[in-house]
Amino acid sequence: MNRLTGIHSVREALEANRPLDSLIVARGSHGNRIEELVRLARQQGIPVRFEERIQLDRTAGTREHQGVVAFVAASPSASLEDLLKPRDPHGAPGLLVLLDGVEDPQNLGAIVRTSLAAGAQGVVIPERRAAGLTETVARASAGALAHLPVARVTNLSRAMEEMKEAGYWLVGLDERAEKRHTEADFKVPVGIVLGGEGKGLHALVRERCDFLVSIPTTGPVRALNVSVAAGIVLFEAVRQRAETASQSMPPPHKE
Repeated sequence: MNRLTGIHSVREALEANRPLDSLIVARGSHGNRIEELVRLARQQGIPVRFEERIQLDRTAGTREHQGVVAFVAASPSASLEDLLKPRDPHGAPGLLVLLDGVEDPQNLGAIVRTSLAAGAQGVVIPERRAAGLTETVARASAGALAHLPVARVTNLSRAMEEMKEAGYWLVGLDERAEKRHTEADFKVPVGIVLGGEGKGLHALVRERCDFLVSIPTTGPVRALNVSVAAGIVLFEAVRQRAETASQSMPPPHKE
């Protein structure tokens, strides 16, 4: 992933509104110029992390970084408000994918690609403890990242509440749920909520889901890769919506 080091190059990128994935600042760094960079980044919704200087040396690949390193995003992030804008009443209901801490960029890229193929309007990810919009993600998405908006939110639980207020139902995937994914109603505006690798949904996120569903599996390995699970649930939504569309079509004209 492209990275920028040094106060001057990072400030130029921020002032030009160049899409940045994150800004990392050496812990203990002070001064007006550093504080200005942090302020600009937060104004633009760019995540800011503070790390020990030795870690920053490794991240930057050099000690000549002046205490700041920024990573250039492969795609600018969208806003949740953009994804929740009113849709064409005659079009398909809203379909969004929420990821609760997916940290593997390959998984994120695969989910973005599948979401686009399934007709989703966007993906929602948290700013922290999650993969960013990096070049690795862009490659794994096979170009889909350039076409599907991804919104980064400070608090996923709060974003879920905003979605509910906008009329969305939230369906969380939990391998312990008794209800199968085929029993959920995906014909309404819906957000599909998926947990991170090996961790599943966090407690607060799980509590905010309207329904929890599981994918039936057999054999000794019960947990599916999150990108595979996303594809299964997304295309169940596609199947249900296609059935509804076919049922609403007028009967064929007879001579």
